[in-house]
Amino acid sequence: MIRRLRRMLTDPRPMITMAVLHALLGLGQGLLLALLVPILGAVLRPEPDLAAAVPWLAVGAVGVIIFCWLCDRATTVGFVASGESASQLRHALMGHLTTLPFGWFTAANKGRFARTATSVAGGAARVTVVVGGPAVLCLSVAITVTVLLLIMDWRLGLVLAVTLPVALLVLRRARRVTEVVVADIEQAGTEITSRAIEFGQAQPVLRAAGQGPTGTQRMRHDLDDHRVRYARGLNRLLGPDLGYTAVITAGLLLILVLVAVFLVDGTIDLPIAVAALVLAIRFLEPMGSLSGHVSGIGAIDHLIKTMEEFLATPSLPRADAPRAPGDRAEIEFDRVGFRYPGTEVAALADVSFRCAPGSSTALVGPSGSGKTTVTRLIARFFDASSGSVRVGGRDVRDLDPTALLDRIAIVFQDVYLFDTTIEDNVRMAWPEAGPAELERAARQARLDEVIDRLPDGWATRVGEGGAQLSGGERQRVSIARAFLKPAAIVLIDEAASALDPENEAAIGAAIGELSRDPERTVIVIAHRPATLEAADQVICLDGGRIVEQGTPAELALTGGSYARLFRQYEESRTWRIRGGAA
Repeated sequence: MIRRLRRMLTDPRPMITMAVLHALLGLGQGLLLALLVPILGAVLRPEPDLAAAVPWLAVGAVGVIIFCWLCDRATTVGFVASGESASQLRHALMGHLTTLPFGWFTAANKGRFARTATSVAGGAARVTVVVGGPAVLCLSVAITVTVLLLIMDWRLGLVLAVTLPVALLVLRRARRVTEVVVADIEQAGTEITSRAIEFGQAQPVLRAAGQGPTGTQRMRHDLDDHRVRYARGLNRLLGPDLGYTAVITAGLLLILVLVAVFLVDGTIDLPIAVAALVLAIRFLEPMGSLSGHVSGIGAIDHLIKTMEEFLATPSLPRADAPRAPGDRAEIEFDRVGFRYPGTEVAALADVSFRCAPGSSTALVGPSGSGKTTVTRLIARFFDASSGSVRVGGRDVRDLDPTALLDRIAIVFQDVYLFDTTIEDNVRMAWPEAGPAELERAARQARLDEVIDRLPDGWATRVGEGGAQLSGGERQRVSIARAFLKPAAIVLIDEAASALDPENEAAIGAAIGELSRDPERTVIVIAHRPATLEAADQVICLDGGRIVEQGTPAELALTGGSYARLFRQYEESRTWRIRGGAA
């Protein structure tokens, strides 16, 4: 357990020190009990010799002082080991996260990582100290007592020497069963958590359907399933627990019988017999406690396995000698094909185009046509299944991923803002930017209009995920980031979708200004005529293939996909304006 955890730690010394201290505590307990032999030998004589016992009592007093000091040190080191290990585990998990392809970051995987980096990592470090330390102590006491009894009377010691490994084998089986049970109950608990969140978020719908007090049928099913799994798990643990208890109890009873027999036939002295009984009982106590730690050890195994599975997630392939992107902000697709993992239908097929440095390209097409996939492949969220994606004349698979992303600014359709100020969220793109650069980016993104009407201006906190701002305001913050970041390539994914006309116009104007910047190569997924007309070229996608490509003026005259989408947008916009006026 500790060995597996140690492999994930950058500095396992606190955890190792904690384990060593608990092992020494167990050894110390055993050695203090060994002092019973000379002490009892002195006081259980026909004529007790207290003077002979005094030196051993003094040694025992010193041993108790050392033992108390070790207890204090073990407690302190345990707290340090728990905190340090949790921090190291989280850094290891987050470090591995930064190596994963961006395509891995689905909602389910992000939730899995959040749980792993918080409760799983913290729980593993905490439970290892709370359970692992005492488990080491119990095992150390049992081994020490067994060795001492072998030295005192090999016949009695042999009983414990056989009992100990048999008990540990039974305990090992119980541990494996516990790990399976904990994983099963954990899965059921996760499902209940999801249902509980759903129950809270969907109260308006549930109440309207008359299911406010009871929840959905699925929620009731998951609650029943958790209860059944929990009961089933307890029943599965009952057999190994009883078997373990039977083994150590049988060992103790056998020693009691043998001591009685040896006393009767005179083959054991009374002091040895009394000390042997005390040691046998002391063996029983930690072994019984060790049984109580099995569930915790099984939980640790499950937590460690969860982290190991995450750390085994394949990283983004890196070239043996990664190169920096070329100086030119040029983008080129050469017969690119791509299929998302786990799907059979190609998202892109035989796509080829070139975006000259300083140009702007608009991607249009129906939902699912492959527009977003194009931007993901440029930023290397995924690697192309076939063909080549080149930035600055070099295949993105040969580039250093960090250097590639340093050259790219991305405006996502779904904006996420951190729970801090507007200024902090914009500065994230370039922390060293001065006030002038910040103001210019805000003005270009039309964010200055938002800042001017907010009481706290730049110091306004946006809330978790930007909840204190409207969708359009969040998008303006995101676009301001793109303006501020000194990146030669800008990728914009449906930034003005699902917004009111005012925000749509403001964001469209900001995107148009980005597109006219001769220092930047811009690829924008768009549908507004003003944005499309500002582009140097338009690429129409349908079913993962390019169906039209050319300048806006050229495509407007063909009557093809571009002209049709252009017309549909105008009709939709007219309908919305009339509806709003009505």
